[in-house]
Amino acid sequence: MSESSARKGQDKGPDVIVIGGGLMGCGIALRLCQAGARVTVLERSIPGAEASSAAAGILAPQMESEGPGPFLELCLRSRALYPAFAQELLELTGVNVAYLPSGVLHTAFDEGRLHHLEATVAWQRALGLRAELLTGEEARALEPALAPEVLAAAHFPDDHQVDNRLLVRALTMAAARAGAQFRSGYVRGILEEGGRAVGVDLDGEPLRADAVVVAAGSWSGLVQGLPLDPRTVRPMRGQMLQLQTRLPLMRHILVSPEGYLVPRADGRVIAGSTMEFAGFDKQVTAEGLARILALALRLCPQLASAAVDSSWAGFRPYTEDHLPLLGPGPLPGLFLATGHFRNGILLTPITAKLVAQAVMGERTSVDLAPFRYDRPAVRPPARSAAAGSPTEGAGG
Repeated sequence: MSESSARKGQDKGPDVIVIGGGLMGCGIALRLCQAGARVTVLERSIPGAEASSAAAGILAPQMESEGPGPFLELCLRSRALYPAFAQELLELTGVNVAYLPSGVLHTAFDEGRLHHLEATVAWQRALGLRAELLTGEEARALEPALAPEVLAAAHFPDDHQVDNRLLVRALTMAAARAGAQFRSGYVRGILEEGGRAVGVDLDGEPLRADAVVVAAGSWSGLVQGLPLDPRTVRPMRGQMLQLQTRLPLMRHILVSPEGYLVPRADGRVIAGSTMEFAGFDKQVTAEGLARILALALRLCPQLASAAVDSSWAGFRPYTEDHLPLLGPGPLPGLFLATGHFRNGILLTPITAKLVAQAVMGERTSVDLAPFRYDRPAVRPPARSAAAGSPTEGAGG
């Protein structure tokens, strides 16, 4: 598709710069282009190569939830969007993102964890959500590969999965075909005039726009000129590995407080993950992989003969209250879509929708007040050497 045909009908829309070419940036770019905006996505490397590709693709608001509230509602709304979102991307690009209604078994190996799961199932059922507490025997009847030591498990049948790397491919293609332009380079700063964001400095070149969206994940705090403490969003390293079995051993995502196993339909099993403040050090460590392998074998002993296919590390954009920063930022014309921590894949559809609405001056379909950048709970802690101090500029 030519640039002229891709942008046909967009001449009257606003010019928008999106900093970051991961799932958030590409999703927002797609929705903005569909709304008539002219969008440029700035990415310092390969679109989607960071956290978006390093994740496991779990879509589990119930399994991850710390309790009722606006964040759970946001996650549930995004999960509900996924079947249509996956179908839309298939129609736009021909890429099947492997959306699977696999369900989650959250396991308990001791009485303390069992009581926690009992309480979780109780409050979720009171909200009308599907959740069930199973005995160990009932859980193994549902998932025979589950370890015999599992005492009980909470079953969340509506928590699903997607292949996040296929999702990256599809969403990048969809945004480009909708008219988004992709440029590489380092964003050195936000351009400000009259107290308003009017563009960015890209490797010393000014790029002007009507609006700027910061969707750079863990690198969001590195954007110079962003009137936000750079430690508001910090990188949390997650190490992961992929196992390969000849035949699929599991149907469900298996979870414990120490990590998770995500089975793919082709016999791959994604195992993770550590949670470490290590700055921007992407090193995979022997200790980290040993923890993950121990967890994998504890949950599913049959994985002992599986081949270790690959390992990697990525950075989750962490905030102190574990909630994202969404919507208008500290300057007029500046918008934020960052800090999604462990729920970036899950929250991609709803974030794209809401931030595009905000940029286009529409009333958002969800109240974004709980996710404001200046909420008290998001204030960063005192500076620590462990947080790291990267020197490169941002761009995704």
